[in-house]
Amino acid sequence: MDMTSIITQLVIGAIGGNGAGAVLKNQSLGTIGNTIAGVVGGGLGGQILGQLMNHPAADAVAGAAASGNLVSNIAGGGIGGAVLMIIVGVIKNMMNKTA
Repeated sequence: MDMTSIITQLVIGAIGGNGAGAVLKNQSLGTIGNTIAGVVGGGLGGQILGQLMNHPAADAVAGAAASGNLVSNIAGGGIGGAVLMIIVGVIKNMMNKTA
């Protein structure tokens, strides 16, 4: 994985985390929290989806390795960032209710 792919995943993850925070205000961690969770989730999600997209069968679906790589970076980063932000937000809300 090259540096451009990693940076793309992190940036798109931050956007995904903030987007999810804007839509799901109850789980929002604030701008900085959403960004941090999004960056971490984007990196993890991008790596996981990138490995799945590098499978030979994925090339037939994506059409070409290069376009599949970009799609996996954007999708994995955005989805991973949003999902991790939501998970952390739900845990934070559960902890606040018990305290």
